[in-house]
Amino acid sequence: MIYEQIINSEQETEKLAYQLADKLEPSDVLTLEGDLGAGKTTFTKSVAKGLGITRTVNSPTFTILKQYEGRVPLNHLDVYRLADSDEDLGWDELFYGDAVSIIEWAHLIKEDLPPERLAIQIQRLEDDKRKFTFTPLGKRYERLCEELFE
Repeated sequence: MIYEQIINSEQETEKLAYQLADKLEPSDVLTLEGDLGAGKTTFTKSVAKGLGITRTVNSPTFTILKQYEGRVPLNHLDVYRLADSDEDLGWDELFYGDAVSIIEWAHLIKEDLPPERLAIQIQRLEDDKRKFTFTPLGKRYERLCEELFE
């Protein structure tokens, strides 16, 4: 099942992200897709805040990975610069470790992603209005979405 929600403001984005963060557990993997400016990093910042992370969260575009400590640790990846890379960057250690992983531009490393994950597409409709599409891949994420959207 696919879940969609229209968000009309940054505050609504924060609320959705906090609700999601409350349900996240170690080893959860979220993939974020959307055009530049769609709100991937804004959503990630709010998830981080919901996980109790107090450090400033910003896009890891030039470093690929940033790690943060909270109620559950967070791995924030932006793999945009890995489009043509064949390097093994130790994804298993990240994706199956004790942290939540959020991956921006995840389609660029599709073959390296775990089969079970929560795929989130963010589409900018106008100004602050966004459409979030949640596609759960695996039973864990199906339950998570059922709880989130009940």
